[in-house]
Amino acid sequence: MERVFSLIFGTCLLLLCLGSCSGSSIGVCYGRNADDLPTPDKVVELVKLQNIKYVRIYDSNIQVLKAFANTGIELMIGIPNSDLLPFAQFQSNADTWLKNNILPYYPATKITYITVGAEVTEAPSNISALVVPAMWNVFTALKKAGLKKKIKISTTNSLGILSCSYPPSAGAFNSSHAYFLKPLLEFLAKSRSPFMVNTYPYYAYRDSPTNVSLDYALFESSSEVIDQSTGLLYTNMFDSQVDAIYFALMALNFSTIEVMVTETGWPSKGSAEEVDATPDNAHTYNTNLIRHVINDTGTPARPGNELDVYIFSLFNENRKPGLESERNWGIFDPDQTSIYNLDFNGRAPVDVTTETNATNSNGTWWCIASSEASETDLQNSLDWVCGSGNVDCSAVQPSQPCFEPDSLISHASYAFNTYYQQNGATDIACGFGGSGVKTDTDPSYDKCLYTTARNNITTASNITSKPPASNSAWKSAPVWLCSVLIVTFL
Repeated sequence: MERVFSLIFGTCLLLLCLGSCSGSSIGVCYGRNADDLPTPDKVVELVKLQNIKYVRIYDSNIQVLKAFANTGIELMIGIPNSDLLPFAQFQSNADTWLKNNILPYYPATKITYITVGAEVTEAPSNISALVVPAMWNVFTALKKAGLKKKIKISTTNSLGILSCSYPPSAGAFNSSHAYFLKPLLEFLAKSRSPFMVNTYPYYAYRDSPTNVSLDYALFESSSEVIDQSTGLLYTNMFDSQVDAIYFALMALNFSTIEVMVTETGWPSKGSAEEVDATPDNAHTYNTNLIRHVINDTGTPARPGNELDVYIFSLFNENRKPGLESERNWGIFDPDQTSIYNLDFNGRAPVDVTTETNATNSNGTWWCIASSEASETDLQNSLDWVCGSGNVDCSAVQPSQPCFEPDSLISHASYAFNTYYQQNGATDIACGFGGSGVKTDTDPSYDKCLYTTARNNITTASNITSKPPASNSAWKSAPVWLCSVLIVTFL
């Protein structure tokens, strides 16, 4: 019986880890539409130096695949639009491509996704009808090779595939693409692959600055936009765009399909009329994006949901046509010098001089739990802050300096303030759905000290995530899983 219990307990721990150790991820797009880029092996060294774990390329270039071998970096490769016809016509073409272009380098090169076509609904020629047949042929080729569960297949879409994106709850696919979308969504649901979309808050702001504020586009807004149909509150354009896709999927009864953002970013330079395409804004957008994603914040419609995101792009690409901004989305110049510093781990210290947007006479504010918040809202917020929010809540555990008074509002106040200070002491960092309020009175007492942005320069590298002060939410799913295992095993 002891061995039975050990097996069940070990299985439960494994399931718990699988459910909590993956998390959201940040990758980068490695476009090569330029004539002055470094060689693939030098690119790999740069990627490794930046601790980037996920990379998207737009083809299956052999030299690039070789360069990424034995690095552990997960690679998303692509089949260009120009190659869709032969893949859609004959299964043998997909089989040959897999045999010659993928299998010789896999698994040394860790290929995890194949994109079949890119933004085909935006293409000048009518090629969208080729996508799903090509996807099925590639899927069949992978199945023959025993890789259908190891390499996922999808296609990338522009946000223009929606006929409506605001408010997010009104998100709907353009009916003119129904012939393409129906078989695509059926394929994604059956193969458990993500719906891939390229979202660019920059364009939403640039093309409609009177309706979209710069702060809202940059994750810097101190106010919230409410979706009147759902009551959901939005503090940034990125979440609004992603949720519009989720609601569009729900409207067609495909709510089980996850969303992956395969391109997003901000240009560092633009034409004369693109005055907000600057290095500072690019740095602000991408830094806030990384923090937003790796905290597993999710979106208002999918709170706490994992979301994988790829930043566009690794390099500026001098051969791209269009406005000046089109050639200046890179984090690096082709000579590998950084246009702005970006920490892909989200550990860069917060610049409180630029991000703190409200001060009192001596410039110090704290965030505490609202006395008007319900216990349910406080508990949910506390569990999130001490879990996905990456706040060390050990101080409110028994025998620790902030445990007494042993009350929910006291514990939540300490946790809320720690999160608030670690995230730049901005108004939005004290939101918690209305459960947090700011105060200019220091809430510290006895040996329980509430930090401030001035003395708290803690970064994600030395924050230890602890179980929530109340472990009810943390325990519920594992206990349920264990109960099922025990009944099944016995």
